Amino acid sequence: MKTAGLASVAILASLASGHTIFCQLKTDEQTYPVSHAIRTPSYDGPQQDVNSQNMACNGPPNPTMPSDKIIDVKAGSTVAAVWRHTLESGPNDVMDPGHKGPVMAYLKKVTDAKTDSGVGDGWFKIQESGFSNGVWGTDTVINNGGDQEIKIPECIEDGQYLLRAEMIALHGARSANGAQLYMECAQINISGGSGSKKPSTASIPGIYKSSDPGLLIDIYSRPPSGSNPYTIPGPKVFTC
Repeated sequence: MKTAGLASVAILASLASGHTIFCQLKTDEQTYPVSHAIRTPSYDGPQQDVNSQNMACNGPPNPTMPSDKIIDVKAGSTVAAVWRHTLESGPNDVMDPGHKGPVMAYLKKVTDAKTDSGVGDGWFKIQESGFSNGVWGTDTVINNGGDQEIKIPECIEDGQYLLRAEMIALHGARSANGAQLYMECAQINISGGSGSKKPSTASIPGIYKSSDPGLLIDIYSRPPSGSNPYTIPGPKVFTC
């Protein structure tokens, strides 16, 4: 009984080490402090109910802290969402490398980035990385020391936006709602955009279904391959 108990503790510790938080933003100008203009939780757990309103910018069981800051970002520039296991972790502690899955980023134009909940329509995807040549999007972020590189479209309107960065772990995705989704929202102000193209938008919750092939998948017994490609969930990436 004691041995079994120790084994259970070890398994739980391993699962917890897989968790991650988008906790910093890097721009061309600087790397901002942890939690600066980002609604970060103190607990690094996932969301698993794709129909929950907490899918927008995270939330219970991971209550997020509000921020009164907004980060200025130039349209057409590339920013980096910085992921860490905890708010105190460094670049060598991003996410358990056994947690494989896609990485995505979304924008939502809002009136006030400090107060908008993110729930509802207005979201459009601007970046994604799935599975290619044996490498998952999460692998790329881990190998980059936690940096998820995201290009801000140059053709969108100026104004305040929520930037939603997301990583999905598929180790438990053999059953519905088994995928682990990690996301936080940064509060940004985009300037220098041409406003020449208006993206189609989608609602969160609503962008995913628990039955989506990219969220209901056994990556171990039937891993992605040339004849069995991985389908990234959500809408298509908006481009200029």
